[in-house]
Amino acid sequence: MNRKKIEKNYIYKFCAVLLFCMAFLSGCGEKKLETTTLFAMDTIMELQIVGDPKLLTEAEGKIRNIEKLISVTDEDSDIYNLNRSSTYEVSGITADIMDKALTMCGRTEGALDISIYPVLKAWGFTTGEYQVPTEEELSILTKNVDYRQVSLNKNGSDNTFTATIPEEMQVDLGSVAKGYTSTMLSDYFRENGVKSGLINLGGNVQCIGTKTDGSLWKVAIKSPFPDSSSGIYGVLEAADTAIITSGGYERYFEQDGQIYWHIIDPVTGRPAHAGLSSVTVVGSDGIVCDALSTALFVKGLEESVRLWQASSDFEAIFITEDGEVYITEGIADSFSLSSEYHSAPVHVLTK
Repeated sequence: MNRKKIEKNYIYKFCAVLLFCMAFLSGCGEKKLETTTLFAMDTIMELQIVGDPKLLTEAEGKIRNIEKLISVTDEDSDIYNLNRSSTYEVSGITADIMDKALTMCGRTEGALDISIYPVLKAWGFTTGEYQVPTEEELSILTKNVDYRQVSLNKNGSDNTFTATIPEEMQVDLGSVAKGYTSTMLSDYFRENGVKSGLINLGGNVQCIGTKTDGSLWKVAIKSPFPDSSSGIYGVLEAADTAIITSGGYERYFEQDGQIYWHIIDPVTGRPAHAGLSSVTVVGSDGIVCDALSTALFVKGLEESVRLWQASSDFEAIFITEDGEVYITEGIADSFSLSSEYHSAPVHVLTK
């Protein structure tokens, strides 16, 4: 059996350095840039602001707190205890993340489903012990995938909530955790006077304002193809927005010549294959972008375009398996291909 594992931590580390170089290569002026790097939520994170360095220490504490509350492996976390007991009193923060996640599950008609966790475990994507589950096993597990069976109720006037799931179900908020956290940090920094900064949570990027000289941030869109020489498919110029990408290249393994990646179709329980290699979602709300980047990858181009046309809160870049680019009209003028992919077909999607 031939197995090849690519751990996303190393890919994300590369992306963090790449984004740092592109974002701050010019335009920092005389204002001091404060930076911190940490490992949390299974990825390398980099926070860069023009502001009081104490804010970075506070921000790290906020990240650690969220991680401790929603970790699926920490025995003291809300989610671990919910999965173990099926009913559990969760904190206001956990409830907020879960409520927003369930809203996105409904909006995407289940293409995003927070109850997919047992299926991910069966593939080994949560443990690193990769394997291909049998069809019988997947058939049993997918019967218990249904976000609509998750309930969340407030407990009187307290800032606590009771979450309930069926006994055979387990949930995971990892698909939206970094998006939620990036927007929370962005709001926190702004409330404390930060007008220029970049939050990079393992490839989940949130821009605060512009660079200090007033120019736009330049955020690299990673190439999803393993034979890329530069690693960059294109560059998006942006300000005051979240930019979140999902692709099969983030975490996968190879067995018997077949590649299996971590973005799972909740219906089949198998890696999603809908013709896309990566999806980048751009918008003001990180949790929306995080959820949609996964869900649109599952849906494929045609259904994703229909969802975008019916929405007003996000733009997107789709890279297909054959290397074509489809970009929504709202960001078409802000995106440019890298020199390596200068000849790739680009199609602008309109409403």
